[in-house]
Amino acid sequence: MTKAIDLRAKSDDQLGEELGNLKREAFNLRFQAATSQLEKPSRVKEVRKDIARIKTLQNERSRSAAK
Repeated sequence: MTKAIDLRAKSDDQLGEELGNLKREAFNLRFQAATSQLEKPSRVKEVRKDIARIKTLQNERSRSAAK
């Protein structure tokens, strides 16, 4: 699980790359769940929360830049 403090230290490009990686992982986890091959079900929740953290941070940055 990624901490918000660690994410705030990253640049916008790094956050975008991290978001892409997490979305890819979420897709793979959904695929594994559908085929009953999911080994760690709690990872799905962690990935979703990490995606939400990154999107929230990107939204905060875009709002502060718009002001």
